[in-house]
Amino acid sequence: MDSCIQELHFSHLHIPVTINHKFLVHPSSPTPANQSPHHSLYLSNLDDIIGARVFTPSVYFYRSTGNQPETRECLVMKRLRDALGEVLVPYYPLSGRLREVDNGKLEVFFGEEQGALMVSANSSMALADLGDLTVPNPAWLPLIFQDPEEEAYKILEMPLLIAQVTFFTCGGFSLGIRLCHCICDGFGAMQFLTSWAATTKTGKLIADPEPVWDREVFKPRNPPMVKYPHHEYLPIEERSNLTNSLWETKPLQKCYRISKEFQSRVKSIAQGQDPSLVCSSFEAMAAHIWRSWVKALDVKPLGYNLRLTFSVNVRTKLETLKLRKGFYGNVVCLACAMSTVNSLMNDSLSKTTCLVQEARVRVTEDYLRSTLDYVEVKRPKKLEFGGKLMITQWTRFEMYETADFGWGKPVYAGPIDLRPTPQVCVLLPQGGGVKSGGDQSMVVCLCLPPSAVHNFTRILSLNDYT
Repeated sequence: MDSCIQELHFSHLHIPVTINHKFLVHPSSPTPANQSPHHSLYLSNLDDIIGARVFTPSVYFYRSTGNQPETRECLVMKRLRDALGEVLVPYYPLSGRLREVDNGKLEVFFGEEQGALMVSANSSMALADLGDLTVPNPAWLPLIFQDPEEEAYKILEMPLLIAQVTFFTCGGFSLGIRLCHCICDGFGAMQFLTSWAATTKTGKLIADPEPVWDREVFKPRNPPMVKYPHHEYLPIEERSNLTNSLWETKPLQKCYRISKEFQSRVKSIAQGQDPSLVCSSFEAMAAHIWRSWVKALDVKPLGYNLRLTFSVNVRTKLETLKLRKGFYGNVVCLACAMSTVNSLMNDSLSKTTCLVQEARVRVTEDYLRSTLDYVEVKRPKKLEFGGKLMITQWTRFEMYETADFGWGKPVYAGPIDLRPTPQVCVLLPQGGGVKSGGDQSMVVCLCLPPSAVHNFTRILSLNDYT
């Protein structure tokens, strides 16, 4: 394997967790929700599109705080709880719940027994027993609270923020968060987390920038004007062997640390094959991962159309629609590149990179408006996985810098288990527990059937180019 790529391994283990307390955290002072018994908030079509109707789980690990166990646990819980109550005043929508209104559209509503849910838990293990804390591990699932009776993908009348603090025997602890994607995208989530962490650390409310709701900015046009085909949402009949490979077998979660040097090499290969191509490292790496994945899975038939989707932050592309500083709602659109299996197998890396680049450039304010109108007209009811790989870029977020609650930066910050949606690939920033000397490595995580792991690792490592 190329020395610039490191296959990462995690421990297969069982983490015993005991839930001690569950309690709701309410805003610490009155909010607009208290002023009217019928207060509700509009969600844009970007907020309540089918792909946002999920909880995004993440976990943060912290080393020992140095206090005695009982003192430490009480102190950590009190500081997190008190700070959350303060932050839920400007971020009061996170204390509400979701309900469906006309035509299946969602809105936020409020009631007396609502609030964010916090959970206190203990484990009989130490952090050192969990193995490599820089590699997302499905075994960490007990560190994120989910009610045993909870239905899959349930979001209606659920707490919109669920936070579980699990204390380990070594003095360290984890913070497992489930945040409803309908309320904020990744950038909005980082804004909220920054406020909660800073408020916990300082003991006083810090909300800079001041959060802004303003979801009405993204109301659909009347009448709607759908100007693009929006292949990213179209139902496509699964006529390939992808479903059988990934859903009907038990896929393995695999992770690879990719150095900045290797990312530059992939970009150089793509641009060297087509002198007119000027691309980003992400565009070249996304194309390389897509091609490697399809080749390793040996997808058939060769004439079948495949899709690569990835989110594009449209905040910097807005021209006529204006957002106030502090807006934390969803402002991302899915870009969609399409290619036949045969082309991905046999065309050059540069050609696939061009497809990725064209898909990204296609996402403009006009495309966003068309997406809003498409959802208004069609309102897709289920996630479409036919022939699709979805790449999610957590590398865009400063998760480690953001999540210092007063106990230092987390050792790890990110997702846990990709297997429930095995057609998702996540790009993570270099873990806080790795001494990289400033090396801007990233971690690529995705799911593969056992039979495809060797080939994927070989192709990803560019062995075909040597």
